[in-house]
Amino acid sequence: MNIGIISFAHMHAYSYASALKKLPGVRLSAVYDDEEERGKKAAEMFGAAYDRDLERFLDRDMQAVIVCSENSRHRYFVEKAAKAKKHILCEKPIATNLEDARAMIDVCEKNGVILQIAFPVRFLEPIARLKKMIQEHRFGEIIAIRTTNRGQNPGGWFTDKRHSGGGAVIDHTVHMVDIMRWYLGKEVKEVYAQAGTVFGARGIDDAGLLTLTFENGVVASHDASWSRNKNFPTWGDVTIEVLGTEGRAVVDAFKEHVEVFSDRGKPLIRDFYGFDMDYGLIRDFVQCVREGREPSITGYDGLKAVEVALAAYESAAKKAPVLL
Repeated sequence: MNIGIISFAHMHAYSYASALKKLPGVRLSAVYDDEEERGKKAAEMFGAAYDRDLERFLDRDMQAVIVCSENSRHRYFVEKAAKAKKHILCEKPIATNLEDARAMIDVCEKNGVILQIAFPVRFLEPIARLKKMIQEHRFGEIIAIRTTNRGQNPGGWFTDKRHSGGGAVIDHTVHMVDIMRWYLGKEVKEVYAQAGTVFGARGIDDAGLLTLTFENGVVASHDASWSRNKNFPTWGDVTIEVLGTEGRAVVDAFKEHVEVFSDRGKPLIRDFYGFDMDYGLIRDFVQCVREGREPSITGYDGLKAVEVALAAYESAAKKAPVLL
């Protein structure tokens, strides 16, 4: 199977490309990037052809593409790829507004191609194990959930709202909203949030606290931030606490690490040895394409996750709850 990558603007493109190299019978055949220097370096790094012309890139013998551009450009690239009959894995968030998200879903349906959204947290073993335990009713009826996704400020276009759609709230909310929807099988009906600049980002939010109410009455809180400084021993965290009528579970998804002290670079780093969630995501996408089945993480999942993040911004501006 030949797969191409559209843009290396997002840093996840590098880990996705590495994952493709590990899969038998799969080849990263081409890279498109309108930043020529970046695109050529990435293509050389992974042994792929480079195209600056999008039409030429999409005309290649490829079954699928991975879109890793700036968030604001997702719709443009997805529409182009769908019309070229390429299956698509799109980086999260699906889009910066709901109109674009719906258009992306529609164009993929009309052209009969897969649209999968990059929510790799589903493929972390502790997260998946907790999902199974909830399905087995190990905790009785779920009452409340508390989550965090706190990381480092990525800088660059991530801090330019025109390209990103927002700061830490949109960047670090969609992951955990997706997990909560996945666990509960229910939608968020109300969002109350506070968002602001606390950790030094310029002109964009780098912290947010969300309170969510699901349609079945479950109440959840989410802490989304770029609160980790450059010397922090890891990029960030993913934690989730589930409270039920018959039990409680707490997951620290990146707990599987060793601490490395060094005289070079950072004095302390956490070297993660657990399952590679990006590899799990890419393997799942490839299986979906091979089997011609509905993706495990759909465009609709992407839309519902970003809907909550956008409602959080609306709530923070109004200082009032927002109903979905």
